[in-house]
Amino acid sequence: MDPAVNLTVRREIGPPTPVTSMQDRRIVSVATGNYHCLALSAEGEVYSWGAGIYGSLGHGDGGARAVPCRIESLSCIEHIAAGPNWTSAAVDEKGRLFTWGRASFFEEEEDEDGELEEFEVLSGLGYELDAEAAYQPTPKRVDALSQDRVVGIALGRGFTLAVTDAGAVLSFGLSLEGGLGHGSLESEVLPQRIDALTQTRRRFIAVAAGDFHALALTEEGELYGWGDEEANGHGREEHTPQRVATLIGQRVKLVNAHGICSCAVTENGELFTWGRDGAEDNLGHEEPQATPTRVAGLSGVEVAAVAIGLMHLLAADVDGVVWAFGRRSALGLGAPGPEDGADVRTPTAIPTLRVRVLISP
Repeated sequence: MDPAVNLTVRREIGPPTPVTSMQDRRIVSVATGNYHCLALSAEGEVYSWGAGIYGSLGHGDGGARAVPCRIESLSCIEHIAAGPNWTSAAVDEKGRLFTWGRASFFEEEEDEDGELEEFEVLSGLGYELDAEAAYQPTPKRVDALSQDRVVGIALGRGFTLAVTDAGAVLSFGLSLEGGLGHGSLESEVLPQRIDALTQTRRRFIAVAAGDFHALALTEEGELYGWGDEEANGHGREEHTPQRVATLIGQRVKLVNAHGICSCAVTENGELFTWGRDGAEDNLGHEEPQATPTRVAGLSGVEVAAVAIGLMHLLAADVDGVVWAFGRRSALGLGAPGPEDGADVRTPTAIPTLRVRVLISP
């Protein structure tokens, strides 16, 4: 079956609106890719919906779903992730990692003579498929990690990061701009430990991934970044993880990344953002920042959770108030007035929404 799907925007939703088909389920986590979404219930069930391109929904047919549908082959799941390149991942209560979606794709670039040449790019599934297979239509276990218990995952554009209960970080897939952290631009089909992080003798507890950069957080609150110079926190391309100097002296408790931007929350609830968000800067600063910079508009607000999208950012404080800034169409603030413009650069509370923040260790 051709996995390509026609993407038609039926209507734009303004204020936050409940997903009625899921109101009888207690949802504890959600994950979004470019064209698909995953939701995890308290019972460990995974639901997916969206375009379904290249099997990213995990239902075996590559077709779209307008409403959330349970992925029947998954149960007892504790973590989910959705990637920008039509890939998805889940970790069950035993620490087993499952991935599905696009296996590989082809890019074109000019050679020294100006001629276009085509090359294959991996999509970070963690296993090999048949040469004819364009995608994995249902969740498949990453057997190369059978000796590890995975406790955290992140999906970038063509690569995957995994954290084990022993505090090790592994990566696999595409290594464009050094996103794998192994010191080279060589791609890896199977998971490989990131030696530079192992050598720090730190225990890592969380990872985040953007298009071509990655972040890793230690249990002491130290942040390491590598990959694309615009969003790794250093302002320069790094092929191996380096500690983010701007945040030395700060204890980081949360990290997140998307596209070519990143954010971190310190233990006292301050939000730092950096990178470049789409065509405009929608990260709470007047100008793009190459290194972590505190969002002044949230001064005095204790941030407890954060989600970052292609052109917007949402931050929930300890009282459940959700603050939004970035591209207005994605913020749930309603249609703009004649003087509002397309972007909201000052963090603004969403009046119709309160959330309960679940704090993870």
